[in-house]
Amino acid sequence: MSKITFGPISSRRFGLSLGIDLSPNQKQCNFDCVYCELQAAKPLERALIYPEVQDIIHEVQKALESNVQFDFLTLTANGEPSLYPHLEKLVNELKKIKQDKKLLILSNGSGVLNPNSFNALLGIDVVKFSLDSAIEKTFYRIDRALKQIRLETMVEKMIIFREKFLGDLVMEVLIVQGLNDSKEEMHALNDVFARIKPLRVDLSTIDRPPAYPVKGVSTEKLEELSACITTVPVVLAKHYYKGDKIDFNAFELLKMVQLRAQSEFDVENKFSQNSKELLKQLVEQGQITVKNLAGVKFYKKI
Repeated sequence: MSKITFGPISSRRFGLSLGIDLSPNQKQCNFDCVYCELQAAKPLERALIYPEVQDIIHEVQKALESNVQFDFLTLTANGEPSLYPHLEKLVNELKKIKQDKKLLILSNGSGVLNPNSFNALLGIDVVKFSLDSAIEKTFYRIDRALKQIRLETMVEKMIIFREKFLGDLVMEVLIVQGLNDSKEEMHALNDVFARIKPLRVDLSTIDRPPAYPVKGVSTEKLEELSACITTVPVVLAKHYYKGDKIDFNAFELLKMVQLRAQSEFDVENKFSQNSKELLKQLVEQGQITVKNLAGVKFYKKI
């Protein structure tokens, strides 16, 4: 059997993470996303080959005993981790041994459709769901999900999940050129995010070889599309920023963070040194507040 744990690796948006692969031997997913970095594969309704709970716990315990530094225990898979049939039992066992680490899952969101995985997800500290389109035709073109997975139902279940979930919910959108790179697509997602109410949305594009012949969008396009998401805070990964750093005066800075919270990545990559110093002063004066949203700092006018 292939190794279950890997890392720790440094994540742009979740710090140092020890990965737990719930499908270490083959791709098992109910989606076949066009941008997937794994090989194309027919979507599956359930996982067929998987490690036992005790084997996973054994490997995680060894990592914890080694005193290697990391922040998150991250449930992932060669495919979709919520297809793991013993997910609720695994989550309960991990919570007993995780010490000060947070438990994170990187999911396509379909787990909310299954009552067992829905309940298991409720026990996780940070849940990341993907949602690449709020328009059904586009959703199927990008994510190539099993036909019995209905987008509208999945969104409604995500809304119910958020109402019950006590942890941090993060949504992720991956932009594919010619598929979901329009303002119409972003406005539809913006409306859905207003209903789901995640802590933040991570917006990115293709940066690794995809399973199908599709392409990402430019940095400029990604920034333009991100401006359409106004109902929740938005994160762009560090390497998606481009252009000169900007000098803001106090009025401009306060106005900007009133209209849209700025992430720590925005500050690091768009603000001049003078602007960073001014931001620090405004925070100290109590005019701007800092919130940690699932591991990313955001600056917002009080």
